[in-house]
Amino acid sequence: MITFDEQVAVVTGAGHGLGRSHALALAERGARVVVNDLGGARDGTGASATAAEQVVDEILAAGGEAIANAADVTDEGAVTAMVTEAIERWGRVDVLVNNAGVLRDKSFANMALDDFAFVVGVHLMGTANCTKAVWNHMRDQNYGRIVVTSSSSGLYGNFGQANYGAAKLGVVGLMNTLRAEGAKYDIRINALAPVAHTRMTDELLPDEAKALLQPEEVTPGVLYLVSKDAPTGVILAAGAGGYAAARIYETSGIWLEEEDRTPETIAARFDEILDMKGQEELKSGNEQTMKFLQQAMAGTDEGTT
Repeated sequence: MITFDEQVAVVTGAGHGLGRSHALALAERGARVVVNDLGGARDGTGASATAAEQVVDEILAAGGEAIANAADVTDEGAVTAMVTEAIERWGRVDVLVNNAGVLRDKSFANMALDDFAFVVGVHLMGTANCTKAVWNHMRDQNYGRIVVTSSSSGLYGNFGQANYGAAKLGVVGLMNTLRAEGAKYDIRINALAPVAHTRMTDELLPDEAKALLQPEEVTPGVLYLVSKDAPTGVILAAGAGGYAAARIYETSGIWLEEEDRTPETIAARFDEILDMKGQEELKSGNEQTMKFLQQAMAGTDEGTT
């Protein structure tokens, strides 16, 4: 049984949809929850603490403990104050679920760069701000569980979402580095790529799909990713009762003699470069460097024998 008794969790964007589902489930399993939500519209305009307060009321009515917080995740000072309040009230923070987000969809040709920067600011910098606010505390207590929220738009692309997709792959890059930096302190960080019917997707889905894609079907995956025995560095895709892992692989590729290092040779041998035989999931940028160095050293040795 996975429980969060005596643990404290911060969930951003928890006034609606996925965040609300995550917050309620964590509280049901014993966590004390900071329910964070700016209370703005889907495009990030406006603000109200009402949505977060309503979720807190639900948690309290069920016998749990929670407080509402309306910090804007792009405001470093407000986020730091939120985490400080949680620590002063309950003595610790064990779990952070970065869920807050906005949409300003438009084709890249028609997208204002201000809208690009705003969406990246909320998703990527908002995630960085919240994670930074808990990071040193989690290091000091030698324990932490963090989830960043990615998306299929970031992993695979989606028309009209250049800003959103850039941010959502950006949080995976953040996760990959923090996985390494947090390992010795038992800070485990994972990414979620959810598919759910929320305010974000309301206009994109037919009614039949909406009925299947409930946020509550995603939340069990989040609870595992922030549990004591969680993995680290995993991208978990979840939706409609399905759960899968997304991974970034690199093919073995080819090594070319110096005289063959031309665009024409690469074009002629591109099928070999794309060949998936022997491909592997690399765990750090250094592993890629070592792969190419080893290929070069092996190729050079062969050329001198």
